[in-house]
Amino acid sequence: MIKRIARTAGFSGLLAALLLTLLQSVWVSPLILQAETFETAAPAEQHEHAGEAHAPHEHSAEAWAPEDGWQRVLSTTGGNLVVAVGFALILAALYSLREPNRVSTGALWGLAGFAVFCLAPTLGLPPELPGTAAADLGQRQAWWIGTAAATATGLALIVFAQHWLLKLVGVLLLVVPHVIGAPQPEVHQSLAPEALETQFKIASWLTNAAFWVALGLLSAWLFRRSRQA
Repeated sequence: MIKRIARTAGFSGLLAALLLTLLQSVWVSPLILQAETFETAAPAEQHEHAGEAHAPHEHSAEAWAPEDGWQRVLSTTGGNLVVAVGFALILAALYSLREPNRVSTGALWGLAGFAVFCLAPTLGLPPELPGTAAADLGQRQAWWIGTAAATATGLALIVFAQHWLLKLVGVLLLVVPHVIGAPQPEVHQSLAPEALETQFKIASWLTNAAFWVALGLLSAWLFRRSRQA
């Protein structure tokens, strides 16, 4: 069973990661690059209006970041691969407890993963472009983890619980994190235009939805195929 789970997660994670990288390269990354032009232009304007009253100063060395082109694509692919295999391991482990009766069931598992790890958290903490103000990182991480856990538990109770009271608890778990509310910055501001932010949010949601559906279908197909082999 362990080999079956590992084989399913490895191959499905690889294929889904390649799909996600392709979608991001075509749609998401260009929006990020466009937003970075606004982010780099802001400090230049500040220096330009500073006048000659201030003494010249040196900037501290910046942390390494991949350059545009193959370095950025390679870094994105590597990150996507690690994340995709990790999520595929979760799906394959769940299949070992409740095996999908057909490949299309994997799409439902994928949509559930999208709801847990993307949709629910980003309703409170939407995808952010470079140059966007944000709340404290620790608070955002805590809310994200709590929201994902509550959403996963809530969906499990709604789908698998037999008693109506447990299903009601599941619905409440879906709602509670958003009633509490995600941590927000003191001032909402962004260097990028609002239209660009909207495009980025839509692109992020749709590419992640496509990734999760593909991961669900691939993992279900490979898991069922490994049993027949």
